[in-house]
Amino acid sequence: MRVAILGAGPAGLYLAYLLKRRPGMKVHLVEQNPPDATFGFGVVFSDRALEFLRDDDRETHAAIAPHLETWDDITVCHRGEKIRIEGVGFAAIGRLRLLRILQARARAVGVEPVYHRTVSSLAELGEADLIVGADGVNSLVRTAFADQFRTTIEHFSNRFAWFGTTKRFDTLTQTFRATPLGHFNAHHYRYAPDMSTFIVETDAATFARAGFERMDAERSKAICEEIFAEELDGHRLVTNRSIWRQFPKVSNERWWHRNYVLVGDALRTAHFSIGSGTRLALEDVIALDRALEENGDDVARALPAYEAARRPIVEKLVAAANASADWYEHFAEHMLLAPLDFAMSYITRSGRIDHERLRVVAPQLVARYEAARVRAPRGDLL
Repeated sequence: MRVAILGAGPAGLYLAYLLKRRPGMKVHLVEQNPPDATFGFGVVFSDRALEFLRDDDRETHAAIAPHLETWDDITVCHRGEKIRIEGVGFAAIGRLRLLRILQARARAVGVEPVYHRTVSSLAELGEADLIVGADGVNSLVRTAFADQFRTTIEHFSNRFAWFGTTKRFDTLTQTFRATPLGHFNAHHYRYAPDMSTFIVETDAATFARAGFERMDAERSKAICEEIFAEELDGHRLVTNRSIWRQFPKVSNERWWHRNYVLVGDALRTAHFSIGSGTRLALEDVIALDRALEENGDDVARALPAYEAARRPIVEKLVAAANASADWYEHFAEHMLLAPLDFAMSYITRSGRIDHERLRVVAPQLVARYEAARVRAPRGDLL
């Protein structure tokens, strides 16, 4: 069986590895960028997000695990007050580190990705029994059959710029600032012992008022460093294609067409605020590989089986991601809340954690919140 995979990000690399482990598989993996090109800095996972690897692929899990930075809490900073939300753990790894690990895994089974190869037509991939679009938000595979996939692409109104910093943070932290320019938020967390991701986000009104669209990258970075000087504590922001972006909401009514199939961000995006994009991509390709194996590599049967197995799980996570993104779209309004009410609004924003579950995982926060409610019963959560 010959499989052509377009895109050598985490999804494409891991699918190539999984497929090539089986006899008779010929895998052709193509990537337009060099092997060390990556957008952003760290990849964050929920605390249990890599359990699927531990259960199904112990060797790959063992290759990744030593490079993970882990923590058990989230910190929300609002109006100068730091509120720690215990029991909501995460893990992070450098994007480039993860790519290199998965490149090594692919090469270990005989897959040599073709880099620096821009494909402008799917015909360039040659004859293949299966063609996989693992080529991200701007997927050529999806674009070529947009009518068949019934693709929808929208953009959230907030703008964000993805920076790094040498400042080490103890937890995943959300810092909110009201400034003369407007409202800002920073998502920051360490992904290596000496490096952290530092995403700066702002609402559309602030973006326009500040004039970021007319600024060069250095001036824009300098303003962000000034706004979050306290958090950076003398450290500078590091850039890596750190331009202001709007997050794209990609969805497809159909996941496959003939012998073409989509995975990862080519299929659908999940807002970065819930840390599930890479997890979803890796789980997509695991499900696709399993569907092929269980259906004797019969593509006509395997692709519907892949979609049937994954769609309910994906739709649930994407709904949570969209709810989270919507909360961030209105974060300036939520900042009118007092710090404790604000923290509760934040942690329940996606619908995945309600008050009763929070009582179990974060009893100290809930006890503090309920005590404050007794003292000030007129306060509202939302």
